[in-house]
Amino acid sequence: MTRVRDRLAAAADELRRALGPERIEQAVPLAPLTTFRIGGPADLFYAAGDADELERAVRAGRASGVPTFLLGVGANILVGDRGFRGFVIHNRARAMRADREAGTAWAESGAVVYPDLIELAVSNGLSGLEHYVGIPSTVGGALWQNLHFLSPPPERARTMFIEEVLVEAEILSEEGERKTVGVDYFEFGYDQSILHHRDDVVLSATFRLAPAEEAAMRSVMAANLEWRAERHPPLDVEPSAGSIFQKIEGIGAGRLIDEAGLKGYRVGGAVVSPRHANIVVNDGGATAADVRALIDHVQDVVERRSGHRLVVEIAFVGEF
Repeated sequence: MTRVRDRLAAAADELRRALGPERIEQAVPLAPLTTFRIGGPADLFYAAGDADELERAVRAGRASGVPTFLLGVGANILVGDRGFRGFVIHNRARAMRADREAGTAWAESGAVVYPDLIELAVSNGLSGLEHYVGIPSTVGGALWQNLHFLSPPPERARTMFIEEVLVEAEILSEEGERKTVGVDYFEFGYDQSILHHRDDVVLSATFRLAPAEEAAMRSVMAANLEWRAERHPPLDVEPSAGSIFQKIEGIGAGRLIDEAGLKGYRVGGAVVSPRHANIVVNDGGATAADVRALIDHVQDVVERRSGHRLVVEIAFVGEF
């Protein structure tokens, strides 16, 4: 324990020299910065205000020798009750611009897809992003997971992916090179990209959009939000991390959980949503330990009943 404290103290001094003494905070609670509203504090914390600050922070974090975690809107993660033993960079690089004539939108990686980037595009008469309303994600997170949405009726039901509108992105590679890469670089798949396998960081991205009538796009947004509201618990009153388990092709993780009679099952403050069986909600005061215990229980019951072992989709961050 003493060795860990000494290492963190040395890292803190190094980070202060690299990023400014007033910019490095200590013991910052992470729960309010996640959609689950769960988790302990970060030992060291820095808020990056633009892409250049983000690059400097990532370089400094890599050089510090302590674990470094890049935090966006905090979706799709569960932070441990003991917090994060290391350096958390909060990506607040949120500059955006739309070029209606060129048919493009550009955004730094900390920009929030909905409502910020989508509203910018729609208000400029640019279509291609409006389907992703209601999904909590930054631009960087959207590329990390190949953000996707299954279009509701009356549209032809198909899954739309962010890769379809991505033109290029500026990254800081794991080798330390700042460069611009095309769509193919990301090797996109379902809930997958090369970012799962390489320590690259997205700094900004450019999207190719199409001209459209604002009223028509807002109609799509309203329909998608209504469809989503009927099937997903509202984040503002039922915090969650989104889908807990990976998709099982042709079966559906949520269906297996529902058929196992687990909707509404509770461990402490963590509950399997009665509205969507593949979502666990924080019903007030849930701990990370509660969520982990509930996940384990769901996996065991579903496996005994169906033979399928559900695979966790969210990331576990920090100490549990």
